[in-house]
Amino acid sequence: MAGRLEGKVAVVTGAGSGIGTATAEAFVREGAKVVAADISGAQEDVAKQLGETCLAVHADVAKGADVQRMLAAAVDSFGGLDILHNNAGIDGAVALTGEMGEEEFDRVWSINGRGVWLGMHYAIPVMLERGGGSIINTASIASLVGFPGMSGYCAAKGAVLMITKTAAAEYAGQGIRVNAICPGPIRTGITDSLPKELIDGVVAMTPLGRFGATSEVADLAVFLASGESSFITGAAMVIDGGYTTL
Repeated sequence: MAGRLEGKVAVVTGAGSGIGTATAEAFVREGAKVVAADISGAQEDVAKQLGETCLAVHADVAKGADVQRMLAAAVDSFGGLDILHNNAGIDGAVALTGEMGEEEFDRVWSINGRGVWLGMHYAIPVMLERGGGSIINTASIASLVGFPGMSGYCAAKGAVLMITKTAAAEYAGQGIRVNAICPGPIRTGITDSLPKELIDGVVAMTPLGRFGATSEVADLAVFLASGESSFITGAAMVIDGGYTTL
């Protein structure tokens, strides 16, 4: 039985951990060939685990040359590009707006904001050569509501949402769909390192009463990458257990 992404070629950034790893695994499981890109080196282990349909590429998404090389690897190794999951991101330092340093703000923006724009900027012409594709940008519920002490992160994720909507409108007539995933509290290595009382507090504020799993976010990415979502573009798909409903 063919998978939902059979014959597709995908690039996943931030593929060395968390949502990125889960998405690369889900894409391969559904029949796609995947370029797993990351800056950490952990993408090598992910690709080794997934086999010959996954290629590891070292990439800093804040650098245009790295992004171009990452996308070229998809074309050279697998013949083109149909899906881009702009997922790489960092939390950044926690500091009030009046206290956050310029360098720290710029660091968060360069990866979480500019990095997404660079991925789209260089991927869109490649996708047009194939007649279209699906771009999935990892935003956050921090693109919808504010979080004190995270002005740089919220600013970048808010920009991701508007970049998504703008590009969706620009390229809808040319076969490219662009959507954003807005995760809330998702269980990752980062959350596992948080104090128990903080985790308990977040769970208490989540109507479904738990953290989400990275596999659940990956399943949403598969849906947005597949033809099942063919009438969805420019959307902010919230996956937060109801966190933002309160």
